[in-house]
Amino acid sequence: MENTARAHTVAMEVLNEDDEAITKLETACLDLKSILYQSLTIDSTYNKIHQNLQTIQESLTISSKTVAPLQSLSIANKALDTRINRAVSPALALLSSFTAAESLQRLLLDMASELAPEKSPKKRLAKLIEYVGCVDRLDAAIGAIGEESEQAIQKLQEVVEFLSRTKAADLYTTARLRETLATLKALCEAEVDAMRFDGVLDEALLSLQDEYEALLLGIRHRDGEGLGTEMEIEVLEKISQTLAANDCLDICIDMFVKVRYRRAAKALMRLNPDYLKRYTPEEIDEMQWEDLETSISLWMQHLELAVKAVLVSEKRLCRGVLGGLMGGAIWPECFIKIADKIMAVFFRFGEGVARSDKAPQKLFKLLDMFDSLEALKPEFEEVFEGEAGADICARFRELEKLLVHASTRVFWELGLQIEGSQDGLPPPVDGSVLNLVRYAVNYLKNLAVDSYSSPMEKVLRTQQLWKGGTLSDLENDEDLLRDAISNVMEAIQRNIESKKMRYNDKVVAQIFLMNTYWYIYMRTRNTELGKLLGEAYMKKRYRNEAEESAYLYHKLACGRLVRLLEKESDDGGGEANKLEAFMSGFDEMCERHISSYNIAYDADLRDQIKEATLRLVLPVYTEFYDANMPVLATVVEDCRPPELIESSLRQIFEGGGGVQIERRQSMSQFDIGDE
Repeated sequence: MENTARAHTVAMEVLNEDDEAITKLETACLDLKSILYQSLTIDSTYNKIHQNLQTIQESLTISSKTVAPLQSLSIANKALDTRINRAVSPALALLSSFTAAESLQRLLLDMASELAPEKSPKKRLAKLIEYVGCVDRLDAAIGAIGEESEQAIQKLQEVVEFLSRTKAADLYTTARLRETLATLKALCEAEVDAMRFDGVLDEALLSLQDEYEALLLGIRHRDGEGLGTEMEIEVLEKISQTLAANDCLDICIDMFVKVRYRRAAKALMRLNPDYLKRYTPEEIDEMQWEDLETSISLWMQHLELAVKAVLVSEKRLCRGVLGGLMGGAIWPECFIKIADKIMAVFFRFGEGVARSDKAPQKLFKLLDMFDSLEALKPEFEEVFEGEAGADICARFRELEKLLVHASTRVFWELGLQIEGSQDGLPPPVDGSVLNLVRYAVNYLKNLAVDSYSSPMEKVLRTQQLWKGGTLSDLENDEDLLRDAISNVMEAIQRNIESKKMRYNDKVVAQIFLMNTYWYIYMRTRNTELGKLLGEAYMKKRYRNEAEESAYLYHKLACGRLVRLLEKESDDGGGEANKLEAFMSGFDEMCERHISSYNIAYDADLRDQIKEATLRLVLPVYTEFYDANMPVLATVVEDCRPPELIESSLRQIFEGGGGVQIERRQSMSQFDIGDE
């Protein structure tokens, strides 16, 4: 029963819920109907609005067609107004530039009238600086006119093109405007050209060229002074820049080079370098030796002066005046143009000397020239630095090369001349020293002193390196010179030995060797030549040879007389015969020594020979005389006491005996004096 009641209760609850849902659905249906009705009303209203909008759009279209031309005209007027305003501003600037240019032209004329009568150098330079500044301003003003006229014409062109494009003006008016614009353009160009090339500016540039040349001519080389004052260089620099800016660079450079070359050449001409007029090898060979020596000495002095003083100053001036042109690229070339002609004159003389005849005495002047170039080289390379000076530096090196070749050739040919000397004359009849030997020894002595040995060593080293050789560790410069001089000394010795073989008198042959070798030894002793060759070398080759010849001389000249007295006699008159033979031989020997022999040119050697002769002859004769005098006095008419024999021997060596023969042999070019 409880279950049935519970089910009935639930069923009733469900029925109640369904009634509420139906009520809600009915209410919703009514709401939908109301919305649909409102939608129909809105749709009707929208259709009416749409019709109204179409009517308004049709009205606006008609109005737009009426207003459009007026709007386009307004826009065109605004665009034209903008272009006209753009054209007015350049035109006003152009008129202002014309006014400024006219004012500067009048100012230039006034400044020119004030500059002309000015005599004070400082005041004139100051006015020139102002004048150049005014020229620059006028040039700038004319340039501005050219630029501004182009801008103004361009803007006017834009106006004309706009009128033509927009048809804001009729065709006739547009055509007239085009013609007027073309005329204006031609007038502006003509006016600018006239102001630049036919007016005050052109006259001012011509005047500046005259002032430029006058200033350059006025700057002269003076001892101990630089070229030009600071103000002069400043003015020249400003004029150079002004001329270059006005298409006158070539004129400026040409004027500078010509004027400064004349000034530099004139400064050197004051040294009277007439010797430079003769520079070919043939002309050099025709010169007297004394004149050539003097000319070479002057050449070295003048070349050093030209490089270190004249051209250095010209280089500074060139840099100061032209250094600002084209970023500094112009002035080195200009300086080289000035220096090239001057250096060419010096080079050709040096080349002529190097290529001339290779006489032995030229070696020392060739070494002087080479040494002077070596000393000058650092300053020379600094003066002619860079690409511009490459050709001059190359010619400098070529001259050094010629001097190296010439020096070595002269030296080697000297040795060949000494060894191959065949003058066709007999050796000195009195046994005196050959003039060739005197010359060669003194020649080598001069070569061995520091002032010549150093350049000669460098020449020999350079020549060897050029030939592709290399110097070993032991073969330094001094070794090269020692070997070279030793070769000449050996050539001298071979010449001496060949001369000795031409003597028929063996005694005089030994006197010749004794005199010659002793002369060589004594003349080189304690000298740079002796130190270079070494004392051991000199003793072995010359002192020992001289002593050996002295021994043979005694043996041949006096030994025979001594043997006459010492040999045993086979007959009863033997002692008398000995004495007579001795006296005959003694008188003959004395006569030969007094009339024909020249014993020992060196006083010390002569004394040694005298004492040796006395020691050899006098004791033997005294013993013979003392032993045989009582008997011989009655038999031999000529029986001289030992004192008389001693006196005669002393007279040979102390009495200045010996025929003084003129010793000028065929090699007359060997004229270095003896000491």
